[in-house]
Amino acid sequence: MDQESTGQDTVEDANWAEEREKLRADLGQRMKALRQDCGLTLEGAAIRTGLALSTIHKIENGRVSPSYENLVRVARGYGVGIERLLSAEDGTNTAKTRMTVTRAGTGGKVRTASYEYEVLCTALSEKKIIPLVATIDRRGKLGPKDLGAHDGEECIYVLSGRVELQVEHYAPVELGVGDCAYYDSTLKHAIRALDDTETRIFWTSTDDAFTR
Repeated sequence: MDQESTGQDTVEDANWAEEREKLRADLGQRMKALRQDCGLTLEGAAIRTGLALSTIHKIENGRVSPSYENLVRVARGYGVGIERLLSAEDGTNTAKTRMTVTRAGTGGKVRTASYEYEVLCTALSEKKIIPLVATIDRRGKLGPKDLGAHDGEECIYVLSGRVELQVEHYAPVELGVGDCAYYDSTLKHAIRALDDTETRIFWTSTDDAFTR
């Protein structure tokens, strides 16, 4: 690798680190605002969500990225759809239309510990399905602690790269571009990328995954 390429990689890494920090901060601000809208103290939020008070405090202050399962817990505890956590829109002026469009690359973005989500079609209220495009950062071998479960059902479709899907009671499945899987979210599950290249999937969850 030449010196010019190394310098460019360093700049890109620095830019990405800055973007990740901003995404964490934005998510934390939205979570804090929602908690306050619900009239909850940190102690009350911990009871509602089942998360440790210190965890909620760190997320709200942008110090840590929440896991997907913790986002589900917060959405359920606050009685909102997960898009309220992932989108900058506050939901008060959500259109009553039954059709909405998100242009390429314009969805709201949020980063968790293992994924970056682009949240799609947030302008439509009371959706039965939550559509996302996820970039998979997790590449290490999955262990029992990496798998999580929640209400609802999910469907994934691989857009680029390869992923390994693990679902409780089933053998791990390798999925490539164009492959699709649908599974019961009440079974413990997790996804990891298998390649060093950018790995993206179209990912949908039923709304009951976040509101029950």
